[in-house]
Amino acid sequence: MSHTQPQEVTQLLLAWSHGDRAALDRLIPLVERELHRLAHLHMRRERAGHTLQTTALVNEAYVRLVDASRVEWQDRAHFFAVSANLMRRILVDFARMRQYQKRGGGAVMITLDEDEIPSPQPAPDIVALDAALEQLAVLDPRAAKIVELRFFGGLTVEETAEVVSLSPRTIKREWAAAKAWLLGEMTRVET
Repeated sequence: MSHTQPQEVTQLLLAWSHGDRAALDRLIPLVERELHRLAHLHMRRERAGHTLQTTALVNEAYVRLVDASRVEWQDRAHFFAVSANLMRRILVDFARMRQYQKRGGGAVMITLDEDEIPSPQPAPDIVALDAALEQLAVLDPRAAKIVELRFFGGLTVEETAEVVSLSPRTIKREWAAAKAWLLGEMTRVET
């Protein structure tokens, strides 16, 4: 993005928050590349052969963002943090549905296509990560917010510091502590 676009994005977000539907039409082309980058980051962490594609994740997030028009957008960073959180929710919902279907899902399923056979490689368990992150949110809401912004939102330390009104040094310290706690929690759950 150029130096003028973050301000333009913020202005369009504010206009959209105040009911200007045309602002949304002008906003989407400005944020589309970044939404794809966020979706790609999310999908890179998923198991090989995941049936949800990057573009589908962006499209689903877009649909949910349009429904979130009542959000009082603060700025560009806030928009991307909310977008990243939506993508996380979509992937968690998708993983839960997949687990439900693997257990029968109320229907008889016969797989004949080799492409649909799950990969033998263990995938990162996004449902377990989500559960651990929800536990962290109860214990330390600020640390959970930092994880969402950094890990799921792809924000830099400086952007995260701006969103949560803390110093970059504090963000680095709390990010390291939160990652260690999450790793410990997820390791404890696996054993």
